[in-house]
Formats: sequence, structure tokens, C-alpha cells
Amino acid sequence: MEADGGMGRDMFQPLQRLVSSQGIIGQFLRYAVVGGVAFVADYGTLLLLAECLHWHYLASATVAFVVGLVVNYALSVWWVFSQARFENKKLEFAIFAVIGVVGLLINNEAMWGFTDGLGIDYRLSKLLAAAIVLVWNFMARRIILFTK
Repeated sequence: MEADGGMGRDMFQPLQRLVSSQGIIGQFLRYAVVGGVAFVADYGTLLLLAECLHWHYLASATVAFVVGLVVNYALSVWWVFSQARFENKKLEFAIFAVIGVVGLLINNEAMWGFTDGLGIDYRLSKLLAAAIVLVWNFMARRIILFTK
């Protein structure tokens, strides 16, 4: 019996194949991982600014979103999307950022609606908003930037 209780690496092979595939499901799974890393940067910055520096939650969310955007761009270009539409990286980042700004507007509007409108704590509001923005960002970036 293997040291891991009989559960070999083979059980992860279907997941590895799915994540490494170039289809939309593989891209979305990689984007979700990248989004998770970017979210940690975003959420950590939000908490630092709001909790430690006592900034307003929406100002904190805006700065944090930009931090997450930069992390997301770097990892998306490196790991998620293999075919870029644009050879000009400055133009590509500008479009990536515009999509991100729309995501920021969605993020802040959702956070405001959940927090001020429904009385949900801003930290939970951020989690809910992030799920909405994840779908928007992936679809917009895939369609506009990274699929030829």
C-alpha cells in the first residue's frame, strides 16, 4: 500500500488534463486559479487599507482591485491564455485594464449594494462581488483579448 493511503497520483490525472487543456474549461480553471492568487493580493490589500490604515472600504477596494489587476494580468499572460490577439503588449494591457475597470465598477457597485443596501459586512460583500467579477473578467478577456 502506498504511503498516501492507496490514493496514488493517478486520481489527479483527469484534473491535470482538464486544467492543462486549451479549451474553455481548461482556460477557465486556470483563470480561476490565477483569479484566486490575484484575489488574495486584492483582498489582502483591502484588509490592510481598511482595517489597519482605516481607509473607507470603497477607496480601499479601488486600490486593492488595481493590485489584483496587475497580478491577474501577469499570470494570465504567462499561464492562462496562449493566443493573444494583439502583438503590442502596451495595447493588450490597456484593453486588459479597461476590462478590469469595468470589473472594478461592477465590484464597487456590488459591494455598495450588498454593504450599504443589504447591510452585509463589507468583507463578505467583497467575496460575493469577486465571484460576479470573476465571470465578467474571464469572458470579456477571453473574447476580446485572447482568442484569435
